[in-house]
Amino acid sequence: MIVGRHEAERPAPVHSVPKAKSEDFLARLSREHAAFAEANGFDGSAGQVLALPDVAGRIAMVLVGTGDDSDPFAAAALARFPGATFALGENWRDPTAATLAFLLGLYRYDSYKTVPERTAKLVAPEGVDAVDVRRVARAVSLTRDLINTPANDLGPAELADAAQALAREYAATVEITDGEDLETGFPMIAAVGAASNRPPLLIDMTWGDESAPKVTLVGKGVVFDTGGLDIKPASAMLLMKKDMGGAAQALGLAQMIMDADLPIRLRVLIGAAENAIGSAAFRPGDVLRSRKGLSVEIGNTDAEGRLVLADALTYADAEAPELLIDFATLTGAARVALGPDLPAMFTHDDVLAQELTVSGEDVHDPVWRLPLWPRYDKWLKSEIADVNHISSQAFAGSITAALFLNRFVAEAHSYVHFDLYAWNGEARPGRPKGGEAQAIRALYHWLAVRYGA
Repeated sequence: MIVGRHEAERPAPVHSVPKAKSEDFLARLSREHAAFAEANGFDGSAGQVLALPDVAGRIAMVLVGTGDDSDPFAAAALARFPGATFALGENWRDPTAATLAFLLGLYRYDSYKTVPERTAKLVAPEGVDAVDVRRVARAVSLTRDLINTPANDLGPAELADAAQALAREYAATVEITDGEDLETGFPMIAAVGAASNRPPLLIDMTWGDESAPKVTLVGKGVVFDTGGLDIKPASAMLLMKKDMGGAAQALGLAQMIMDADLPIRLRVLIGAAENAIGSAAFRPGDVLRSRKGLSVEIGNTDAEGRLVLADALTYADAEAPELLIDFATLTGAARVALGPDLPAMFTHDDVLAQELTVSGEDVHDPVWRLPLWPRYDKWLKSEIADVNHISSQAFAGSITAALFLNRFVAEAHSYVHFDLYAWNGEARPGRPKGGEAQAIRALYHWLAVRYGA
């Protein structure tokens, strides 16, 4: 946790030690501490963490090796010292990022097992907005918790419960569309969830002054994806509890916005469904009628996320928001192109794309723009419907998915689509293995700057 200086007695300083500066830094230590560091092989390499003791055996200071000084999350390693209290010392280039990293390093998903209650503490550094850092860390934790929750405990109804809990906290309103109303108004969401015994639904949360600029977030809330009748192999199905990662991002960003009381009219739309297998499952070759009125030929039932998004985007777009953003764990093609760490960003707004890229760099939450390449749009042609929802080609799968979604947005002033992974496959400082928030810290930072918070 983050504490004030008056709450901390003798906090141990934590020094960032880049490898290139390690010799000079160690030369300034006491003879005993320098010898201790040498005996433990400390040379500032990335990932090294060394606690130097005082004469009573307590932690006198901690050295954190930062290698080439490129990992802003190195301070997360302090989580390994429960019960200790620290203060940032020398060489932290971005104290705000280090403070956030410390909090993110304390994250544990403990819903199903007992973990120790003792936790490390960090004195809030001067000049760091500790309230905002806590706000961001709390929203990231919400996002991670939702993604990490097993699908047997997080169906469409439970996802709606999470949205309603958030709404109660911030005096927002939530409307749920399900049953016959969903079948009539959002037929593709209904079709994706038709085979599950957990009914699909649409979550619609609104908050803020109705006269403020409209910012709408749309999240893919496929709580589990078997692939449908085009069933996934077991290895590909193992992580499919995270297929609602887009919905988790939308709720996490919404929490940041509402907690900061940004002067916007916020709307969050989540199509929640389970893509199951059964007699009511939609089939390859089916033609679905979308909310927009376009007929959509189904090329593969394992590309269900774009169907859920398309109906929700149509609903969002009718309001002509100033900014429309969707989040989805959508395509393996995006991961092949950019790997797990870089969310693919698609937009026609060049200025917005550049600003979001810079914002991501500023807060160490990277995004990477890919093109809405118009020549590939013809690959979505259908012989029997207005459009096929998957490409006729084996190339550029993330681009053609984005082009499909783009057909359902016409009125929004700016539209951005994020195709992300929402998962850490391996543990790193501040980024434990499991569900992850991606792009939302960059977006929150950009929104806070744009709207003057």
